[in-house]
Amino acid sequence: MRAWLQHHGLSLAQTLARLARSPFATTLNVLAIGVALALPFGVYCVLGNFESLSRNASVDPQLSVFLARDAAKAEIAAVEAQLRGARGVSSVRFVSRDAALVELNRVAGMKEVITSLPQNPLPDAFVVTLSGSDPALADRLELEFKSLPKVAHVQADSAWVRRLDALLRLGRTAVSLLSALLGLALVAVTFNTIRLQILTQRDEIELCRLIGATHAYIRRPFFYLGSLLGLFGGIAALAIVLSGLTVLNRALADLAYLYGSNIRLRFPTSNEMISALAAAVALGWLGAYLSVSRHLLEADRD
Repeated sequence: MRAWLQHHGLSLAQTLARLARSPFATTLNVLAIGVALALPFGVYCVLGNFESLSRNASVDPQLSVFLARDAAKAEIAAVEAQLRGARGVSSVRFVSRDAALVELNRVAGMKEVITSLPQNPLPDAFVVTLSGSDPALADRLELEFKSLPKVAHVQADSAWVRRLDALLRLGRTAVSLLSALLGLALVAVTFNTIRLQILTQRDEIELCRLIGATHAYIRRPFFYLGSLLGLFGGIAALAIVLSGLTVLNRALADLAYLYGSNIRLRFPTSNEMISALAAAVALGWLGAYLSVSRHLLEADRD
């Protein structure tokens, strides 16, 4: 056990020394791995921010039912009764044209426009809250309400949220595909780096085989090399992503100030960063495993 631990420590020390002896090549490999990891991880972080926005905005879907301007009180009451009796409706709120005008008057820049109008152009309306977020339910009720007498227009107020959710699902699929492709690229970079290192140590490996070294003993230093390249590449990827989010937040601060908002991009959590580093180390180890196993298999055949 002690000898096993000593060889692990020796392998790690030799690997670090080997990386330090070729700083230019090491830097290029680390940057290549870092960029390959930063792209999917950065897109994942941006998607996470949009998902937070979607969750905050994803209230129960609503339909705005606008009435004809000539609708009488009895007709308005009849429409309200039909709205409340529809299946899938949670609540119905009446918004008179006068109340709507007061709300519109509070919007910045609209007061001058409203005072210049000869009369109130807004119709009476109902805000209908649905009991579920099923898109089919919203579509069915929208068509049903449009056919009611004295209903001029029906607007689905939550349609943009559904579109955003659909785009986010597409984005998650794209991130998965991108991660898979760039993960293969990372394995390929590590595979090639380890292969070149094996070629420079071919005589040393053959000598170890002649004196009875096991495959595990021969593989161990290269496993450390692949894992360290993955780790350093993962750290580089995190630095790239965090720097990019910082720059974007500075740009968003100016935009948020103009709109009187406090929009900020969320940075990845510690668990997400640890997971990214673990994935980088695992992919680096996999590249090393494939490269060394291929060499040992060819050596056994010879």
